[in-house]
Amino acid sequence: MPKVKFLPSGTEVEVPEGKILLDAALDNNVKIDHNCGGNCACSTCHVIVEQGYESLNEMSEDEEDMLDELENFSETSRLACQCRVTSDLVVRIPEKDPLFDDDV
Repeated sequence: MPKVKFLPSGTEVEVPEGKILLDAALDNNVKIDHNCGGNCACSTCHVIVEQGYESLNEMSEDEEDMLDELENFSETSRLACQCRVTSDLVVRIPEKDPLFDDDV
């Protein structure tokens, strides 16, 4: 089974191949925002893939559009709700800007 390591927490979990990355995080109590419920209608589940990016499914046009709106976009940015895990990954969940954080 593929392993996913979530940073900065360092949580590493095994997930079934083909599982959506957002679901893998939520199933293992990894805190990640997901305001639209995983429907590719926002960018709150943005992650930066530090290892394994090339193994992910191709990005859709909708996902590209959502990522284009981000200020902290990286070449390996993805939306966790759109990524299927097929091999080992290391992903970083970026810190949210407190000015835009609904929890503050």
